[in-house]
Amino acid sequence: MDRKSAVSNAKKRPSIREYFKGVKVETGKVIWPNKKELASFTSVVIVTCLVFAIIFWVFDTAFLALLKAVLNISM
Repeated sequence: MDRKSAVSNAKKRPSIREYFKGVKVETGKVIWPNKKELASFTSVVIVTCLVFAIIFWVFDTAFLALLKAVLNISM
């Protein structure tokens, strides 16, 4: 095989049909969570988001109070 044909073979892309076949095969390999695991994972995400939201709110409130005190402004 000459160099040109080797390069052209390497550059060939799979068809859209082959791509989605590959997607289907890979999706079949996924281990999907059951309902109990899904509920558990979802609750962990929601609680984590709430905790971070509260932490950001506390820091924001403290920073605003500090700015008000330093700059002597009122809102």
